[in-house]
Amino acid sequence: MFLGNFLIGLREGLEAALVVSILIAYLVKKGNRRALAPVWTGIGAAIAVSVGFALLLQLLVAQENHFKIQELTGGLLSIVAVALVTWMVFWMRKAARGIKAELEGRLDSAIDMGAGALFVVAFLSVGREGLETALFLWTNISHSTGSPVQPVGGAVTGLAVAVVLGYLIYRGGLKLNLKAFFTWTGAGLIIVAAGVLGYGFHDLQEADVLPGITSLAMEPATFFAHFGTVGDWLQTIFQGVLNVTPKITWLQLVMWMAYAGPVMYLFLRPARTSAPAPAKAPEPASS
Repeated sequence: MFLGNFLIGLREGLEAALVVSILIAYLVKKGNRRALAPVWTGIGAAIAVSVGFALLLQLLVAQENHFKIQELTGGLLSIVAVALVTWMVFWMRKAARGIKAELEGRLDSAIDMGAGALFVVAFLSVGREGLETALFLWTNISHSTGSPVQPVGGAVTGLAVAVVLGYLIYRGGLKLNLKAFFTWTGAGLIIVAAGVLGYGFHDLQEADVLPGITSLAMEPATFFAHFGTVGDWLQTIFQGVLNVTPKITWLQLVMWMAYAGPVMYLFLRPARTSAPAPAKAPEPASS
């Protein structure tokens, strides 16, 4: 859980940090430091709403007295979280090159409209990333079978590293190949999302919405127990990297593979480039 949540925090945190860096750097470059106050206020409000959203989810789901209702809610939220993260991963790969120009264009329009518009631009730009991150992290942490310290620690560490990287990029002290970074972290995030999707379907099985809760495909603990102490480490690595539960049903395994395989292929395949237009034949010279 530490590795998966670290990756989520790092990837999503750096996206938000880059957005903040672009907003702040553009205003400083334009010499409009007075506009920084509403932008920082919007950023702070977006972070507060994201944290509040995660706490609200935990409060509402934890208060469900009926086990099946709790599992149904958790399962549906897991599927929604995977859908959002999948969309975000592909959107970021496509829009990364133009995000700077897009944000700067929004800022130019907001500056003309006043402080309220600047607040809204900053709030929406960071809030979208924050809400997606909060939902995905909450889903992953809520399915942790042990102490929450490890998954929460992974998320906090990833976010902290993202903030440091974002600051270094802003100051110009770090040249990061963002295309390679988002490609590798995006691929890792797809593996994490596959596990979350598996959690979701496992929850729906426990809620008796889907059958097959007793049809187990594998139990990593039983398999790795044959290797003694080394097996404990291998089990931790296996479950941490693939983001799977201690008991994996056949439906959970099928959904994990059905998501991870096609989505990873679509994400990693080379982008299609349009063929160049054929050269126009020269017109014959008139006699």
